[in-house]
Amino acid sequence: MATAFFDRVASRYDELWTNTDTGRLQRAAVWRHVDPLFRTGTHILDLGCGTGEDAVHYSEAGVRVTAFDASPEMVRVARNRGVDAHVLAIEELSTLEGSYDGAISNFGALNCVPDPAELRPLAQLIRPGGHLAICIIGRFCLRESLHFLGRGRIGKAIRRWNGVNRSASLLSTSLDLSVYYPTVQQIRRALAPDFVLSKTTGIGVCVPPSYISTLSPKALAFCEGIDRRLAHRRFFRALSDHRLLIFRRK
Repeated sequence: MATAFFDRVASRYDELWTNTDTGRLQRAAVWRHVDPLFRTGTHILDLGCGTGEDAVHYSEAGVRVTAFDASPEMVRVARNRGVDAHVLAIEELSTLEGSYDGAISNFGALNCVPDPAELRPLAQLIRPGGHLAICIIGRFCLRESLHFLGRGRIGKAIRRWNGVNRSASLLSTSLDLSVYYPTVQQIRRALAPDFVLSKTTGIGVCVPPSYISTLSPKALAFCEGIDRRLAHRRFFRALSDHRLLIFRRK
């Protein structure tokens, strides 16, 4: 179902998320934290690459990127941008071979996987000292809950809270799919003992989800400034739209 969903939205994904004002701000926040991890000349994996926005960014910085996505249509769009992209689901990581300096999985690819233990094969793919950056959709987003509560939509306001939403609609589309919201501790345990969590921060504490599009550029810039100051703090990162987790391979 997830593959069919992303095949359907692939041609509009950048319009619905990547190129929105909030999408750009949230991705820029991820890059601020992740860019220092991957130096020129290193070779990384991009898991759930989507249309290839992150792969293009890191390729332009001199990083070699091998990208994967479960959606053939997403891979097609990424390849058209010059990305070395291939069709492969996260659940199929055990079929990969090679040695890499790190990996990134950005903006919820892992939320389409029922069990974060599917990431364990990365221990055989990422060299000791390498980094794994995972950006997941958080289990509680204050901006989302307030947005829907204010409109009397209780189900939408609490849809993330129990850890799985089996009829989620993403990116303003009507095709439903199951979305999972693992906790930081669940991911940490799934990757132990080979990976150590070295950093966690919120992405989109004050900057809202992309479907909240009523803020002016000035208001969004104000929100982005608040996120820069507060998103890394324990209380505030727990309220964010996404959570960025950075692991180091032991």
